[in-house]
Amino acid sequence: MNTLNVKKAAVLGAGVMGAQIAAHLANAGVPVLLYDLPAKEGDPNGIVNKALAGLKKLDPAPLSSKDKLAYIDAANYDQHLPLLADCDLIIEAIAERMDWKHDLYARIAPYLSPTAIVASNTSGLSMQALGAGLPAQVQPRFCGIHFFNPPRYMHLVEIIATPSTDATTLDQLETWLTSRLGKGVIRALDTPNFVANRIGVFSILAVMHHTAAFKLGFDTVDALTGPRIGRPKSATYRTADVVGLDTLAHVVNTMRNTLPDDPWHAHFNTPTWLTALIEQGALGQKTRCGIFRKQGKEIQVLDLATQNYRSSAGEVAEEVAAILKIRNPAEKFAALRASSHPQAQFLWAIFRDVFHYCAVQLEHVADNARDLDFAMRWGFGWAQGPFETWQAAGWADIAQAIAADIAAGKSMTNTPLPAWVLENGRQGVHGSAGSYSARRNTYAARSTLPVYQRQLFPERVLGEAGLRPEHAGETLYENDGVRLWRLPEQDAGIGILSIKSKMHTIGDEVLDGVIAAVRQAETTLAGVVVWHEAPFAVGANLAQVTQAIAAGQFDRLEQTVEKFQRASQTLKYAQVPVVAAVQGMALGGGCEFVMHAAKRVMALESYVGLVEAGVGLIPAGGGCKEFAVRAAAWAAQSAVPGEVFNYLQPVFQTIAMAKVAKSAQEAIDYGFARPSDTVLFNAHELLWVAIREARNLADAGWAPPPMARNIPVAGRTGIATFEMMLVNMREGGMISAHDYQVAKAAAIALCGGDIESGSRVDEEWLLTVERRLFVDLLKNPLTQARIQHMLDTGKPLRN
Repeated sequence: MNTLNVKKAAVLGAGVMGAQIAAHLANAGVPVLLYDLPAKEGDPNGIVNKALAGLKKLDPAPLSSKDKLAYIDAANYDQHLPLLADCDLIIEAIAERMDWKHDLYARIAPYLSPTAIVASNTSGLSMQALGAGLPAQVQPRFCGIHFFNPPRYMHLVEIIATPSTDATTLDQLETWLTSRLGKGVIRALDTPNFVANRIGVFSILAVMHHTAAFKLGFDTVDALTGPRIGRPKSATYRTADVVGLDTLAHVVNTMRNTLPDDPWHAHFNTPTWLTALIEQGALGQKTRCGIFRKQGKEIQVLDLATQNYRSSAGEVAEEVAAILKIRNPAEKFAALRASSHPQAQFLWAIFRDVFHYCAVQLEHVADNARDLDFAMRWGFGWAQGPFETWQAAGWADIAQAIAADIAAGKSMTNTPLPAWVLENGRQGVHGSAGSYSARRNTYAARSTLPVYQRQLFPERVLGEAGLRPEHAGETLYENDGVRLWRLPEQDAGIGILSIKSKMHTIGDEVLDGVIAAVRQAETTLAGVVVWHEAPFAVGANLAQVTQAIAAGQFDRLEQTVEKFQRASQTLKYAQVPVVAAVQGMALGGGCEFVMHAAKRVMALESYVGLVEAGVGLIPAGGGCKEFAVRAAAWAAQSAVPGEVFNYLQPVFQTIAMAKVAKSAQEAIDYGFARPSDTVLFNAHELLWVAIREARNLADAGWAPPPMARNIPVAGRTGIATFEMMLVNMREGGMISAHDYQVAKAAAIALCGGDIESGSRVDEEWLLTVERRLFVDLLKNPLTQARIQHMLDTGKPLRN
């Protein structure tokens, strides 16, 4: 199979989705032409330029780094269609009108490259009907490519073939989307709303139906249908507001108009209250008013009884809350069914009807149950797909309960469960042989495309075969904090160092383990990869710190900080290359470990920062030292070697303000990583790539850098300059008195201590300075209050 190489792409339509799809292509370094209609007045590219300006304001940010905007060029259909000839991938993302799309296809057809892939980002229109609007020679290279909003962050992309789509085109596109854009690809059937929206919107309709049936408030329903049942915080009605009530209504209307034979068709209607909100222009988040609205600091919710808004409370009954805390899924579902409380009956009803719908529709919407479950995980943020949830709760018992409710007229339709659901001995739909395909009455194995060999520990559904990382490979060293292991089938000479603590916090046992594991690796291995599933590490173990403070063990704390520094230095000066494979949060001490590695392989969605100021501290695991060393190195390459202060200014702001990079590319901009580091878009490929990076370094004769000595520092002059900035901020009320003390300590550490400017020091001097400042701050009651508040609430305290 030839590899798809997208040297240039085009996105047709600069609306919300089109602009953000272009942004994510730009994130991946793909030059993009973003098209729209010519503006009626002024700059013909005015519509697109307005959309590009809007990308800078969106939160969460669609661009992984501000400079990625340079990859996108504005274009319009009147002037720039000939430029399509240079594009390898064209993604159409205009409004959901078949006639408009066909008109656009007719316009672009003469300019398409004979090898370009053309794809529509439709959310539910028939791909076969859409493809009919293209010339016959283009149709084999046409398919659906359905991104979910926001495209940068939502893992799911559905690709949908037409009867004419070439199989190789689909394989190439799936490979490219998986590795280059980091997506989880599902091959959906060409049915209305495809997989995720079909099931997800039905789930919302079921919730709306049972909200009315059980007379519950929208806020109560959201309290029930969020994280308590493994769904996102936005739950149901807040999700509708975020998506847009008009958009939701459009998708429901699509289901009503295109699925006349669906047994649940009678429920494919927008409730009267939803139609009324749309008519009033209350469309949700984009109009700042929908089912919920914010009045001042108060969140209010629509109350149907009064036809007005009231304060949102969202209280879950104690009895129901207790049921939802039951760990055993079978016991939990049995308790929900047995309870007479309306909230419990509501929850059982929404699960029952979604299970029922998925079972009946599986053969019509997806190739197999794994695809359906992943679609709901990746597209709607469910912790488990519906079939996984059903299987975990006991397949046969749930199936019998559903059948009984159907017979009793309690379900949303009287359509019986498919025969395969009730087969004797069936324990579920996922197992060692694969996942059940109702269409083919067999178990479907995973895709064999070569790209998936890069995923050593792919995301799995419940019941699927495969070892978890903590049980895989050959253990070489282990203590309570870390495990050093290897995968001989990948590379027996590369060790994998994994932190085992909760959230991968860094305490004494982790520090001891890191030092011991690297020392062992130096004698038996060619390299080490620091890897475990996200988060990478959220910093020091604050619980251990608090216990030591309470016992007045500041000498012990200083020893621990010294050990932390020694662990960081061990990573930096190991006799074998250490590669940090980073995904998720790498904060505080986790960031310092990342900074000291020989190289970093980072997932795009890595959130990296020295956040110690948030708990009244400064980086002391070598973070301040490392930036001081780097500032000296940067200055040495400038016109005035030794003048380090200018290189410390942005670093100081980053540390003092506890800035966190919102992507791996931003981490490079902040200096936490280096331009030569590797950024991957698919986090599941991290370990595979990192092992090879470590091997490449070893085979190239890697040697640790020399210990930094003779380092020029900014000293007293630099500290005084920083202090003037801080005084102005304190006097202006921008920072508190304690913020001032913490930031001043960071300034002293970065400037090499209270010594003459231009003095030359070594790394050990810098480590000593930051360590002593850190311990002094630990003794401050205001810092102690910040640490305790963080432990209690998970949020920083401003005092």
